[in-house]
Amino acid sequence: MKVRLGTTEIGFRRYLALWTGIAVVFAVQRHLNAQLTGQEWDAWDYLRWSMIQWYTWAALAPLVFRLAALYPRQGEFRIRGLGVQLLASVAVTMLALMVGAAVSTVFEPSSLLEQIRQFVGQHFATGFLTYWALFAIQQAMAFHEEKTRREREADQLAAELARSRLQALKSQLQPHFLFNTLHAIATLLREDALTAEDMLLRLSELLRAFLEDYEGQEISLRRELVLLDLYLGIQGVRFKDRLTTRVYVDPATLDCAVPSLILQPIVENAIRHGIGERVGADQIEIEARREGDNLCIEVRNRNSVLDESAGGSTRGHGIGLSNTALRLHELYGDAAHVRLDMLWPQGVACRIQLPFRETEDADEGPEIASA
Repeated sequence: MKVRLGTTEIGFRRYLALWTGIAVVFAVQRHLNAQLTGQEWDAWDYLRWSMIQWYTWAALAPLVFRLAALYPRQGEFRIRGLGVQLLASVAVTMLALMVGAAVSTVFEPSSLLEQIRQFVGQHFATGFLTYWALFAIQQAMAFHEEKTRREREADQLAAELARSRLQALKSQLQPHFLFNTLHAIATLLREDALTAEDMLLRLSELLRAFLEDYEGQEISLRRELVLLDLYLGIQGVRFKDRLTTRVYVDPATLDCAVPSLILQPIVENAIRHGIGERVGADQIEIEARREGDNLCIEVRNRNSVLDESAGGSTRGHGIGLSNTALRLHELYGDAAHVRLDMLWPQGVACRIQLPFRETEDADEGPEIASA
């Protein structure tokens, strides 16, 4: 059996024990006061009077909680709610006093009217304060439940936003990349059918992997590097000898969880701002290492420059980097960040730091190329 207080349910035994404790405390207090004034009664009498008073409030507490929920002191009807509660507090207090007086007539020789007079004189102030104490408890519980509900909704919205951002990021295999890749395949079909076939297979595998992992927020670094290898293989065919790549990965980091598609937009950014805009050759380097409780990933290119006014931020250096910074913040808060730094004598490094946490993803995947 349970007692329902608003949206909270309490076991009957626990509820009864709580009010019994209150009754005992007040009985002891009244007994001590009586000893000081010299008008002492039997200890059982004080306990009986106190139990009648507080068990009555125990029975009325669910009603108080109900009234507090119906007429809360908040929102646009705050004044109206306060007025209703003032009337309700007087009415419920009088009801508690009359019920207590009626029960007391069973044990006392005086009449019901006399008992009501004594209860009103001795317990009205205490009962009135009891009503408002119960009202305050209900309001505090309601505020806590509302706060919890809003936090839960905020978490759900954040998760939905993260999924939407991932969806946008996956669709951000930019149209020009797909167009250029298909154009290169069409050109190679006449000159080098085997290379064209390899390029087409890589593109197919890349798109298939994107679709399969559509709902995932995190994957292992190993799988992320497999996807990146497919992407770099396609770009390597497009730019040929102008583009070389190097991958330096601590084997202990391969099973670390990373946001899916965290590297592809950064590498795409490096290629676009490097070899895509400047003449000459370029080298893309990817490094992953563990530093204490953090995973550090760097993507470096040697044929790009960084606007000094950016000051290490991601501003003005591509939508991909902005999306990356937002995703890291949504998934890890202040525990993760991304920044850009200049390299000497030339080049740009994109540095990512996020909490090191191993994933249960045990996919081995193909070996990562580092040519």
